[in-house]
Amino acid sequence: MSKCKKELSERDRERLLIRRASGANASQLAHMEKMLQETKGLMEKKTETDSESKVCGDTMVSDLEQKVQRSKRDRRNSLHRTQLLESQMKTVRGELVGTLDHLQELRNILRRSQQKTEEREAAMQKLAAGLRSLMCTYDVELFNLTDLGKFRRIMVFHKEFQNAGKEPGVQVWRIEKMDLKPVPKQLNGNFFTGDAYVVLYTTSAPSYNVHMWLGNECSQDESGAAAIFAMQLDDHLGGAPVQYREVQNNESVTFLGYFKSGIKYKQGGVASGFQHVVTNDMNVKRLLHVKGRRAIRATEVDLSWTSFNRGDCFIIDLGKDIYQWCGRDCNRFERLKASEVAIGIRDNERNGRASIHMVEDDAEPDAVTATLGPKPNIPEGSPDEEKTDRSNQKKGTLYMVSDAAGSMKTSLVAQSSPFKQEMLTPTECYILDNGVDGKIFLWKGPTANTEERKAAMKVAEQFIKDKNYPKNTQIQVMPAGGETTLFKQFFSNWIDKDQTTGPSQAYTIGRIAKVSKVPFDASSLHSNKTMAAQHGMVDDGSGKVQIWRVEGGDKVSVDPSSYGQFYGGDCYLILYTYRQGSKEQHIIYTWQGLKCTQDELAASAFLTVKLDDSMGGSPVQVRVTQGQEPAHLMSLFKGKPMIIHMGGTSRKGGQSQTGSTRLFHIRQSSTRATRAVEVEPTASQLNTNDVFVLKSPGGLFVWKGVAASNEEMAAAKHVCSFLGGSATEISEGNEPAGFWSALGGKKDYQTSKSLQKTVKPPRLFGCSNKTGRLIAEEVPGDFTQSDLATDDVMLLDTWDQVFVWIGNDANEVERTGADKIAKEYVDSDPSGRRGTPVITIKQGSEPATFTGWFQAWDSKMWDTDPLQRIRARF
Repeated sequence: MSKCKKELSERDRERLLIRRASGANASQLAHMEKMLQETKGLMEKKTETDSESKVCGDTMVSDLEQKVQRSKRDRRNSLHRTQLLESQMKTVRGELVGTLDHLQELRNILRRSQQKTEEREAAMQKLAAGLRSLMCTYDVELFNLTDLGKFRRIMVFHKEFQNAGKEPGVQVWRIEKMDLKPVPKQLNGNFFTGDAYVVLYTTSAPSYNVHMWLGNECSQDESGAAAIFAMQLDDHLGGAPVQYREVQNNESVTFLGYFKSGIKYKQGGVASGFQHVVTNDMNVKRLLHVKGRRAIRATEVDLSWTSFNRGDCFIIDLGKDIYQWCGRDCNRFERLKASEVAIGIRDNERNGRASIHMVEDDAEPDAVTATLGPKPNIPEGSPDEEKTDRSNQKKGTLYMVSDAAGSMKTSLVAQSSPFKQEMLTPTECYILDNGVDGKIFLWKGPTANTEERKAAMKVAEQFIKDKNYPKNTQIQVMPAGGETTLFKQFFSNWIDKDQTTGPSQAYTIGRIAKVSKVPFDASSLHSNKTMAAQHGMVDDGSGKVQIWRVEGGDKVSVDPSSYGQFYGGDCYLILYTYRQGSKEQHIIYTWQGLKCTQDELAASAFLTVKLDDSMGGSPVQVRVTQGQEPAHLMSLFKGKPMIIHMGGTSRKGGQSQTGSTRLFHIRQSSTRATRAVEVEPTASQLNTNDVFVLKSPGGLFVWKGVAASNEEMAAAKHVCSFLGGSATEISEGNEPAGFWSALGGKKDYQTSKSLQKTVKPPRLFGCSNKTGRLIAEEVPGDFTQSDLATDDVMLLDTWDQVFVWIGNDANEVERTGADKIAKEYVDSDPSGRRGTPVITIKQGSEPATFTGWFQAWDSKMWDTDPLQRIRARF
């Protein structure tokens, strides 16, 4: 700026000198012209002068004329230079004006930047005020929070993260006074609506999911603190986790799968003095509204008749007594799920010391009316809101984020799915907009800007605001290599890093158990992540174990040498003792076989309470039904598999005669524990993903499927040592004739390797088209045979084929519309899948290709009423 002014001043002085010189020359020229005219006049008068005077005069005239010409030439040059300088001055003035305007714009930008800096510093000071008091709980020294750059550079890890991700399963923390406090494992799935939580799920791989859960009534400060802690946890785990933002009543299916017995929303929060404490307090009074057939949510509502409706189930929790109230219009499956919630409250929140009662609409006992008052007229129920319209999932748009760290700008990459994987550049971040289905995905390129990667969640939240999407829109933030299958379903040609030779091969079932390989493009399949539902692991199972069998109304000690073996005709009490710090803790598992008598069921409940009382009421009680063993129970047997015999008993002298041919199905869980379940000795039970032990008069065989693990083979050796004999190991495809003969001949069996051993696990849906449009609600977590609702049409997608299972109690609309449901499901695949085979089957006539997706399928499961079985657990 000063340089421009100096140049302009010098040009002005030069122009002034030239003008002055030009003026002086003009005056001199006029004077010389006047002298010339006078000389000519004198020359005309003196015509008779001598020749010498004439020569002199001519000389003077000639000199004067030359001087005049020079003066004229000098004046012309001066005028030209003046014009040139004036032109240059005009240009310089224009540049000066532009510079002044630019300077003013810079001043305005600087002023706005200073305002933003002041706002940022004020926000940081506010955050510092909340965090400064708890910095002592961190593993770093206190630092100046107003230095935003320093705040971003320093890696701050809460001490709670020291054990984060060390073991498979779920870890939950609550934000309390801007600090992070763990939630007791037995209360996982309980959330206060006024709080914010951080949830970590770790697989055995390991891989990680970090969820930030926000209650409808949590404060802005709490949600901000949860975001910071989630970012810190992501940094602590090397940036590998997939991050999710969960909002009350709109959680992802992934999140819901961690809590198979349902999520319970409790009123209040830390600000109201409510704490996550396991207590034996029997003075509780609350009302829970249970909704959902697949994803169960129990929401605390006002303890009043005004909260009731006739279409749902409610739990009236009075501490010592828990009443399950069923509206007259609720169906059997909803009653079943509500019973699971009630049992969970008794076993986890009351440590087993409470009684459960089933209450029918208009048949309320005195204890209920005494609490709620006289019963008024109850309104009808409202339809469930948790169902998902799959027709919207097809609509996705891909954007590139150009500056995620500053003012976010997005540029359109592709208007609609399916996309191509090569559209994602490693140096950039991308947003996949599936907002019409309530989901936003942000993909972080491996070499993208570090600040952009860290600001990913904030960028996604801002995108939701810019698009005017609902606040409860789900967010998934994922690093390259950690893509969820829900994200990959929008790409028609997705190939994972380990698929170096292209698409994998699947197996189709040939006739008489022959396996033929048929190539297909697995990467184009419709994907979504299976949600692993694991019970909390209080420790690694290395504590003290005592086991009793229920016999004659009393408990009889089981020989320690047979620990880990359970018979379907028995009931057992397992007392587990472990140390938590300096305190001794106890868990009582009550294991109930499917073929035990009603008297033994009743005796097992009575003996559990008696054992609990003898220990001062301190143990936690867990009731377990055969086939539903939690991961922790499976881990108690010192590395040996849990062996479950189909029937019979372990009591001396009462052991029933076992069959001459026995088949045990061995499978490893996601927590590395193994379970061996006795199944019917037939070839249709085989599964390419697992190991089987066959005991027959002709020998002892260990059959290893193509996709079986070494851990499952190690478990098979323990089973063989129990059965006795020298085992012959057989690999799939190389079976001797004696093997097939012992199983009654070759039969079709499950030969798809994609079962639980791939990034594309199977998916199970409950389907309905009653409203005139396709409704598909996914079953969260690891699905089991009991998730097949007999009053629904269920859809099992195994990627290379789709099964439509029709329950016996499904209505006529669902039965006749089953084929349409499957077609609409496949056609709505975002990856553009077409031509997938659809197989329609009916309850009770399931082929091995279907039952193989469920461990230990029980063909007689529906011979007894599921409600009667679960009421026996009351």
